Amino acid sequence: MNKRAGNIYSTILAHVGEFKTPAVLTPLCMIGEVMMEMVIPLLMASIIDKGVNSGNMNHILKIGGWMFAAAAAGLLFGLGGAFFGARASAGLARNLRRAQFEHIQRFSFANIDHFGVSGLITRMTTDVTNIQNSFQMVLRIGFRAPTSLVIAIVMAFVVSPRLTGIYMIVVLFLGIFLVVILRKVSRYFREVFEKYDQLNESVQENVSAIRVVKSFVREDYEKTRFRGAVGNLYRAFLRAEKTVVSSMPVMMGAIYATILLVSWFGAKMITVGDLTTGELMSLLTYSMMILMNLMMLSIIIVIVSMSEASIRRISEVLQEEVLLTNPEHPVMVVPDGSIRFEHVTFSYNETAEKPVLDEINLEIRSGETIGIIGGTGSSKSSLVNLIPRLYDVLEGAVYVGGRDVREYDLDTLRREVAVVLQKNVLFSGTILENLRWGNPDATEEECIEACRLACADEFIEKLPEGYHAHIEQGGTNVSGGQRQRLCIARALLKNPKILILDDSTSAVDTATDARIRQAFRDRIPGTTKLIIAQRISSVQDADRIIVMEDGHIDGIGSHEELLRNNEIYRDVYESQIRGTGDFDKGGEMG
Repeated sequence: MNKRAGNIYSTILAHVGEFKTPAVLTPLCMIGEVMMEMVIPLLMASIIDKGVNSGNMNHILKIGGWMFAAAAAGLLFGLGGAFFGARASAGLARNLRRAQFEHIQRFSFANIDHFGVSGLITRMTTDVTNIQNSFQMVLRIGFRAPTSLVIAIVMAFVVSPRLTGIYMIVVLFLGIFLVVILRKVSRYFREVFEKYDQLNESVQENVSAIRVVKSFVREDYEKTRFRGAVGNLYRAFLRAEKTVVSSMPVMMGAIYATILLVSWFGAKMITVGDLTTGELMSLLTYSMMILMNLMMLSIIIVIVSMSEASIRRISEVLQEEVLLTNPEHPVMVVPDGSIRFEHVTFSYNETAEKPVLDEINLEIRSGETIGIIGGTGSSKSSLVNLIPRLYDVLEGAVYVGGRDVREYDLDTLRREVAVVLQKNVLFSGTILENLRWGNPDATEEECIEACRLACADEFIEKLPEGYHAHIEQGGTNVSGGQRQRLCIARALLKNPKILILDDSTSAVDTATDARIRQAFRDRIPGTTKLIIAQRISSVQDADRIIVMEDGHIDGIGSHEELLRNNEIYRDVYESQIRGTGDFDKGGEMG
């Protein structure tokens, strides 16, 4: 095992944790079971040679009692191994899922992009289940089979050193054969789990976007796509399984050949008096034990080979370096909502030829209302994502409250920066439970007040259950505009120093949009508000408006100033007044 392989295995085994005791007791129980099984053939040989052949009933009863006791003890050891093995493997699976989930919670967006959502889901479900099954098999069969194999060979050698040579030749042959099979199977199973990721991605996208699929009548396309993913997985599994199955005839042939050879040479030795009938019976029993344990070892090798891909994939998640971390002595208080961008350059990929944001210099006073407009791809969202440190800059610095955001404790910074996205997410539960994501300790009155500010109270009060009405997963039982207003209310409950609305009123009508902005001016004047919008009417009464184009600030000023001095802003304003376009349709910022 090379150093890298050792590292990934140690990463997984470190999560056995509090289940170390059952993990140790399992192989001990299996070894106890093997010891009892090894005694039985010797006792059986004694019954045949000294009891049956001599007609000694007392000896038969005495040794038979010992056989029964050995069998009972073996059964108890086996039950103990099954119980402790299940407990240890299930505990490892629980700890691995918990460790991955907790580590993923610390991931930056860049970390999540690296693995993909479907890849992370596969690692926490299918991959962990594979490791759980293989860990249990290793603890039980992985210790039992080699122990039984070695003891059976030793016992057979004690009975007849000459016939034991047959076993050794077969064991050597099958050992080499299994190593060859292992190399091929390991490669195939790595491919299998890549196909699993593709399958999960297809399922996830289809289910989460089922309304879009149906509205565009794309069911047949999605079926074809899913059949392709399933077919790829089937072919990858089939190739791996064919390799495994092809080894079975070789294994069975070796078993039958060994039995025939032992029987042939054993019978000749009985005729010349070098071996007794009982000893031949015990040798045949040991022969079956040796070869059956070899088969079990081959199964273990296949299962471990299959789980090795899962072990590597889970280790990648657990060993992934979190790109955004707290400094050694983080700042725990955000003084105010002032923001400053100083020579900021940013890209999602460090090797990209062109940065997403280039040489951004910007200063926003605490409590100011800033509108941000620009066409699709102008990097409006990228700009505001740097404020709560969802990503880190490549060059320059972003300051909040006069301090570089990299100096803050991440939780402290993000508690003071509330972000409402255009694609809002609600969770299954009541409206109140969703609102309290913003503040778990918020009273019902505070939740109602936040909904008034967000103009969400008007539709909530019409619901039969009001604020106790149930929200389906993803908020599928409310409209897009209602989701946006609930998410704005949820953000307001944080009582943030900075509020970012990332095109989050796009699904509400113009009148409601105006009422929400008026409520912000009247009720939270000290909060710095950044409003990203496509409609100029949504930002024209802001203190200042930033016009973004191709990762640069093309202009900044009040509505009146930009109408006079910024050609892009003026052209789009005129096109929207005429009702013929917006920033993506006006021809200037696409």
